[in-house]
Amino acid sequence: MPARVADITYYPVKGCAGITVTEAELTPAGLRDDRTYAVVDEAGELRWQWGDPALALITPELKDGELWLSAPGRETLHVPPDGTGADAWLTDVLGAPSRLVRPPAGNGGRLHVVSRASLDLLNGRLTERGAPPLPMNRFRPNVVIDGWPTPHTEDDAGHLAIAGTELAFAERTIRCAITMVDQETGRRSGPEPLRTLADYRKEAAGIAFGAYFTVVRPGRLSVGDVVSVGDVESVGDAVSVDH
Repeated sequence: MPARVADITYYPVKGCAGITVTEAELTPAGLRDDRTYAVVDEAGELRWQWGDPALALITPELKDGELWLSAPGRETLHVPPDGTGADAWLTDVLGAPSRLVRPPAGNGGRLHVVSRASLDLLNGRLTERGAPPLPMNRFRPNVVIDGWPTPHTEDDAGHLAIAGTELAFAERTIRCAITMVDQETGRRSGPEPLRTLADYRKEAAGIAFGAYFTVVRPGRLSVGDVVSVGDVESVGDAVSVDH
């Protein structure tokens, strides 16, 4: 059986919950509307989940280009084009002064890819040490690929062809403390998965899990699309830390 796209998720607001869809437009900068917005503090520094785990409970949605924000126990906020109301709403939810901004390139113009085989290997190792398995959303990928028999095939795939689109390997993803935030409860947990990943995925730059790809040929992606791996290229030591 060929490898196929299993899930597609975009994150309208960096650090907040993702929106899983059955199809999406792939632009030269990545999935359309991915990381269009971000949340910053008073100093303009990016808020991220380890420092503000409640970000995981904020669900953004884009409807006809307009942003809506929701969170447990809060009224859903329609954010007008000028952003009115968003800062006060975010400040209330996060319990600290916050602002909604539009970063120039929210995800660096890349697509974050993780395979189910990679997660299955990790979960098998977690089970062996008596820890519960983890869902894929701990790693916040854009595209999940199912059907590769070898874990971490995404590390060595020079190019991916999916339904007329083409992706080129950019760098491995070095994982940070965000992977220890429960995306369902918005609470810090740990030490997994970093403890177990360190046993077999640690390299000079850190702990690698997943990979970033740049878009060579844009188009549309759909769940079920066949994924073909192109010629394997030397990836050297390219890495990127995922915040």
